[in-house]
Amino acid sequence: MKNILHLISSIQGPASYSVKLGHAVIEKIQEKYPGSSVDELNLVDIDIPHLNPAVLRTFFIPGDQLTEEEKESIRLSDGLVKQLLAADIIVIGAPLYNFTIHTSLKAWIDHITRAGITFGYDENGPAGMITGKKVYVAMSSGGIFSTGPGKANDFVAPYLQAFLGFLGMTDQTVFRAEGLKVPGVKDHAMQQAIDSIRID
Repeated sequence: MKNILHLISSIQGPASYSVKLGHAVIEKIQEKYPGSSVDELNLVDIDIPHLNPAVLRTFFIPGDQLTEEEKESIRLSDGLVKQLLAADIIVIGAPLYNFTIHTSLKAWIDHITRAGITFGYDENGPAGMITGKKVYVAMSSGGIFSTGPGKANDFVAPYLQAFLGFLGMTDQTVFRAEGLKVPGVKDHAMQQAIDSIRID
């Protein structure tokens, strides 16, 4: 049994290709690990606020020194970190919008990036503290970005791979539903993406 955290960052609702691909990934995980639980978090629906100076400042104040107002301001971040740490497997739905991730996913990243909690520094430099987890990225795009001229404009997979790796989540696999708007490709793109899913 595994604890699966499914992050949704699409603004397309149930019709979203990244949501469909994410659900297909979870199906395969549950086939391999029967009885696994799924904690689904729709980042768009909960409307995570962007970081502001007051919240950022609380990240660096010891817990026993926080005022009640500061504790309230950091409550969301603390909850998101706790949820992430409880997961064995993270499935991230990541549609490509204007070459990058949606702002809801970036806001989540900003709130779970906590010095001394999710990353730190040692004599060799930055050291991720979220280890022992598997991450699957369910990425969707209207164009083709894994190869060809579009590859230089893919700031979704490389960014997530680099940043999650920074936090210690280095065991990552990206599944792509791409070419979803490309004639001659779009009719089979989603099924090809689902067929590509392998759970290791």
